[in-house]
Amino acid sequence: MQVLVRDNNVDQALKALKKKLQREGVFREMKLRGHFEKPSEKKAREKAEAVRRARKLARKRAQREGLMPGKSAPR
Repeated sequence: MQVLVRDNNVDQALKALKKKLQREGVFREMKLRGHFEKPSEKKAREKAEAVRRARKLARKRAQREGLMPGKSAPR
């Protein structure tokens, strides 16, 4: 992974690098690999993540179709 530093602006380059790593899922993988996870725990976690994704998708669909109120616009 590569990030260009422009005009000696290291802070901006570091921010871009963090965003790239976040998008790639590196931080999440590091957190998961920080300790051993039993196969049963992994299976339960993945199932919970799938349920969460499915609920979020269903909620978005319902909001699009007008069955559920969406987020209110800030004033």
